[in-house]
Amino acid sequence: MNMASIELVNVSKEFGKFKALDNVSFKYEGNGAIGYLGPNGAGKTTTLKILTNLLRPTSGKATINGIDVNRNPVEAFKKMGSVIESPSPFPYFTVEDSLMFVAELRRLDRKDAKDRIEYYAKALALPDLNRRIGDLSKGQRQRVVIASALLPNPEVLLLDEPTSGLDPFEMKIIRDMIIEMKDDKLILMSSHLLSEVAEVCDEVIFINHGKILARDNVANISREFRAKAVIVEFLDPVDEKLISAIKGMGLDIEKNNGNSVIIRYNGSNDQRAEILKKLINVGNVIRYDSVGSELEEAYISILKNGSQ
Repeated sequence: MNMASIELVNVSKEFGKFKALDNVSFKYEGNGAIGYLGPNGAGKTTTLKILTNLLRPTSGKATINGIDVNRNPVEAFKKMGSVIESPSPFPYFTVEDSLMFVAELRRLDRKDAKDRIEYYAKALALPDLNRRIGDLSKGQRQRVVIASALLPNPEVLLLDEPTSGLDPFEMKIIRDMIIEMKDDKLILMSSHLLSEVAEVCDEVIFINHGKILARDNVANISREFRAKAVIVEFLDPVDEKLISAIKGMGLDIEKNNGNSVIIRYNGSNDQRAEILKKLINVGNVIRYDSVGSELEEAYISILKNGSQ
């Protein structure tokens, strides 16, 4: 059995004089979720469009499961599903009609298709299957589109900001589904939401101005870029006496609001532990947590250095 894979080899894409992608290369095999992180206009969607043959590269090669997507797209996409940008099904179809239409295009057995539709209707909390697409909210349509991409049970899944525009309930449904699927699928997911990537992804690629700036697993990135501030919440309101006591310990403090303060430090676990020891002697600490995240620190640092 061949291993699922996604690969770009020296891919560049130019629109006139504008270079959207500049000699991008990466390869992933097996299963798991890869976060493709970058600001708007970084080249994320262009990459995914090249991987799905919606765009052809100016130079270089893109493959899915080892098959060139430009030369043999039908074969390459047999075991691949994708949601690029915000596709909208035919508005006059019902939810079930729309999903069955996709199932027929993907040549699924009708009984299998019905079973899978029933499964994803529950897993993705789809609206009533008899409702028309045109009557659905953006978030409901997005979940129907994701269900469509999952119907053929693909080995490789490409998702372009899959939770964009969704409410917190809908975002959780999609994220939980990705976490469940990554055990036996290879998922490449573009996003500009750091919290989302930290929650669901194993690997991360940082891209900006069409260039790969860094790539590593999330754990390594987090170790390299530790958050350098903690938020401390006390049981009682923070007053000037408490602030003076904390400053007297040599800590870099700023008042946050109400019962909390922010303390900046060098990012080491030793100093973080030492700060907590000191604070519990001056007040009743009820919360002690990082400000931001390691991934956020990495994102800011990598993009800043990459733009120089």
